[in-house]
Amino acid sequence: MFNDKQLQILNAELDSSRIKMRDKGNISLSYIEGHDAIETANRVFGFGNWDYAISKLEQVSQEVNQNQNTVVCYKAVVQVLIHNENHIQDVSREDVGFGTGVAKTLADAHEGAAKEAVTDALKRALRSFGNQFGNSLYSKDKNHTNNQEYQTKQQNFKQPANTNHQQYNQPQNQSYQQPYKYQQDFNQLINLGLQVIQQNDILIVTGENVFANKDVIKAHGFRWDGASKSWYMQLRQAA
Repeated sequence: MFNDKQLQILNAELDSSRIKMRDKGNISLSYIEGHDAIETANRVFGFGNWDYAISKLEQVSQEVNQNQNTVVCYKAVVQVLIHNENHIQDVSREDVGFGTGVAKTLADAHEGAAKEAVTDALKRALRSFGNQFGNSLYSKDKNHTNNQEYQTKQQNFKQPANTNHQQYNQPQNQSYQQPYKYQQDFNQLINLGLQVIQQNDILIVTGENVFANKDVIKAHGFRWDGASKSWYMQLRQAA
């Protein structure tokens, strides 16, 4: 079914630079992004040698959170079909994914949830083809190693470079970083898989889909710092 070059790529170790991290509660999860999985499928199988179809897409729940935003959850079932070079043989994989959309308008919440569910299902279906699609990230030992690396990166996280605010002038020997103790104040962000980190007297938003959820983050009062590529807020604002 697969040629030698494809098998060589599929059996190779996953490049650590492709691994992303996000916080979910008190757990750090490792993953590869949706566009990464699609680009890898194009590279390994060829642009015309694979495709996918949405077998099922349905709404699971809908509610309004404490910030009066609509929260919608979708479930998707996606089937991936891989063809050989002559399109004589096929291999099929299918898996389920979930997505949550949070927005002021019902339409935007449905759009976000549906897209996230399909992407999640697609990645889960592709992972059955091995390490290049993140299958190794489901190993507890691998996740433990990635979590340690992530914690180290988080400890070395640089403060936003915007010097127009007094909080950025903290002495380096007084710098510390920890999860913000009042996470419940940002339940909407937590429900999106994000986390609020306190670094000195600055709050920083971390996690997956930070850019995708920029409108929600901004609505909570966070500001974007281009130098450090992060959303931040002065601690006194949150108080």
